[in-house]
Amino acid sequence: MITRTIPSTGESIPVIGMGTYNTFDTNNKSAIDSLTAVLNTFYQAGGRLIDSSPMYGNAERMVGTLTSKAPFANELFYATKVWTRGLQQGIKQMDHSMDLMDRKVIDLMQIHNLTDWKTHLPVLREWKEAGKIRYIGITHYTFSSYDDLEKVMRAEPVDFVQFNYSILEREAEDRLLYVAAELGVATLINRPFGQGRLFTHLKNEPLPHWAADLSIQSWGAFLLKYIIAHSNVTCVIPASSNAQHMADNMKAGEGTLPDERTREKMAAYVRAL
Repeated sequence: MITRTIPSTGESIPVIGMGTYNTFDTNNKSAIDSLTAVLNTFYQAGGRLIDSSPMYGNAERMVGTLTSKAPFANELFYATKVWTRGLQQGIKQMDHSMDLMDRKVIDLMQIHNLTDWKTHLPVLREWKEAGKIRYIGITHYTFSSYDDLEKVMRAEPVDFVQFNYSILEREAEDRLLYVAAELGVATLINRPFGQGRLFTHLKNEPLPHWAADLSIQSWGAFLLKYIIAHSNVTCVIPASSNAQHMADNMKAGEGTLPDERTREKMAAYVRAL
């Protein structure tokens, strides 16, 4: 598994992480077996970073339930978010998230969609100083918020920024990825499959024959390899509730990465379908 460096510390993390939006939002006991297989597949293939949020329903609780039973629980990198307004509400929510995820220390606490960030950011700094969290970050999921993310990064030092980026949503290539690199901020990429729309678009289409030159055998790997080939991407966080799909995703983090000319060829191929 390819790794990338978190600029603020020099720590390395695998370039493929795992999101939990929708996939981990379940109370169904029968889902535990399938999600356990997903988690095991993720870990065995070299994955470490798991991203969640209070916004994702039962996802944080499910992360805690599954990882607490895993022998590799302490090897994972746990990321979640604060998603509320008000000082005390934010503190209460973050404490609750840590309880749900069964963690005494959270690796990365992010301000979800910049919600009340001026209130929460000083608390995140205090918690980082106290060792309660290791990294702090900000997030959004729309191109229209890139300017706001940049303004916060320039005004307030953070360790991570999370935003959307995919082969058909390439606006982050215009500026934001380079601003993050300039400021020494690690990047987490959400919506790499356009919330599944790309699979709907591509499911009946053949992979190009030249994908084999990059050891790509699935559309999931094709789409993810395009993203991680950008050198300013630290980690991408696809979500899946299917162990085989997770295995396909993880293969994107291995082997040869496309150069810039090939990335353009990949994007043109998808646009033409």
